[in-house]
Amino acid sequence: MEDSRPRFLDDVTVELVKHSASDSDVLWAARVSTAGEQSIEEINKDPERSKGLINFLMRDRHGTPFEHNSMTFLVKAPIFVFREFQRHRVGWSYNEESGRYRELQPDFYVPGPERKLVQEGRPGKYVFVDGTEEQHKIAVEVMETAYQSSYEAYQEMLEAGIAREVARAVLPVGLFSSMYATCNARSLMHFLSLRTKSEQAKVPSFPQREIEMVAERMEAAWAGLMPLTHAAFVANGRVAP
Repeated sequence: MEDSRPRFLDDVTVELVKHSASDSDVLWAARVSTAGEQSIEEINKDPERSKGLINFLMRDRHGTPFEHNSMTFLVKAPIFVFREFQRHRVGWSYNEESGRYRELQPDFYVPGPERKLVQEGRPGKYVFVDGTEEQHKIAVEVMETAYQSSYEAYQEMLEAGIAREVARAVLPVGLFSSMYATCNARSLMHFLSLRTKSEQAKVPSFPQREIEMVAERMEAAWAGLMPLTHAAFVANGRVAP
């Protein structure tokens, strides 16, 4: 058995592990409609000279030129984040670690002190506000106790020779998992439009904070790869083309 002492984490990790993505990918894909095979020349040109075209495509929602690129992220986050994440199916590919084939590690999510804890209002019109220090203390203590108990039950079954795929049933959705997630810029923009909250967004979104933490890290990595495309996305109200 590996180390069975639980670790309690209040953050997620996102690593860009592989990519083929640049602003010039948008340009040659778009210009094939008028230049045919000569559009391949855009690969070696400075995309800064054509940022107006990128903005036009974003503004008028000509979306397919934003699909000819690829980014693969390694994400470590609580299982409940992945269950929301995998609602995004178009333009995404996923491979997640399996509790059938490996012993799951005791990494569990607890809210950090800045995490808003209290929901006010009715469904569709609610907001989250800061909790008190006492509420945060209760949340962390209750979670840690429950996590410890569930992982001890998991270990007990494994030690008794019960299959991993059966024993994992006692583990909560606050357990951390890891996955590779591969997307293109268009599918990422759609994800960001729903999973981030921004005053610049034309259409408001109300994401759960934990998946927003993943989205923020993905956006930062993408902005570094495709700065002109990212700027056009923001300037046009964070609406996916």
